[in-house]
Amino acid sequence: MQSVLKEIDGYQVRLFSIGAIQIGIATEFGPRIVFLAHQSRSKFNMFGVLPEAGVQTSEGFWHIYGGHRLWSSPESTPRTYSLDDKPIKIVAKKNQMIIYGNPEPQNSIQKKITIRASKKILGAVDVVHSITNIGRWKIQLACWALSVMRQNGIAIIPMRPEKVDNAGLLPDRHLSLWPYTSLADRRLTFLDEYILVKQDRSAKTPIKLGTFANPGWIAYWVDGMLFVKYIERKPAVYPDFGANIEVYTNSAMLEIETLGALTTVNPNQTIEHTETWNLYPIRTFNLDTIVNRIQ
Repeated sequence: MQSVLKEIDGYQVRLFSIGAIQIGIATEFGPRIVFLAHQSRSKFNMFGVLPEAGVQTSEGFWHIYGGHRLWSSPESTPRTYSLDDKPIKIVAKKNQMIIYGNPEPQNSIQKKITIRASKKILGAVDVVHSITNIGRWKIQLACWALSVMRQNGIAIIPMRPEKVDNAGLLPDRHLSLWPYTSLADRRLTFLDEYILVKQDRSAKTPIKLGTFANPGWIAYWVDGMLFVKYIERKPAVYPDFGANIEVYTNSAMLEIETLGALTTVNPNQTIEHTETWNLYPIRTFNLDTIVNRIQ
């Protein structure tokens, strides 16, 4: 797979294409994917870039950078916020790009992201997130894939009703809510089968919510372009009260996030979580048009 080294949004990236999708991998930190565009709008980065944002930790200042990253869940400090500010290894093979994160001995893990043409959806890209236990003891975690999106867009969370029993007596959906989230927030729109979350640069407080998506995708529309992450719905135990997708937003950004199953990982064992990405040009926000395109 051919790639070129290029500066984009102030970052040195290795840029390559799979079909109509262009992807840029940061070379000086990570593993991070900091550029995502459709060939019809090759300079329109779907990802948000935040070079100055971050939090102070016991290891130093952790930069969010923006774009797409791999974390381990459940969230905790300082483990989740271990610094990833050193150059990483990128290996280009015939049909895929592999990003190797630096070992995190303090957390007993090493992260890897593999990007390849999708095996299921023509024109789409599979992004395989891997975490290996490099320590001596069992650890429990889940792969957690987070994408910082371009500002002023709308996230779409699918929550279709689906009977658990024939009589419909049992609950079939749930929401995971964080302490700072208000359900009365004007950025949230609750529909029969979907929740919409708007990114608003004038917002004063953050909000975050999660659920077990039905069907298995989450999407983000901004300025005429739709980004979709497809995931497999598996019967398993998930973090955060059983969430396999989550959305976080504040005045600076909106993140669409997916999670793998919560797993006890033995030494030298690797767990994986796959997102399938696709981009669709859709000029105006129309939920029916968007859902028809996704399905």
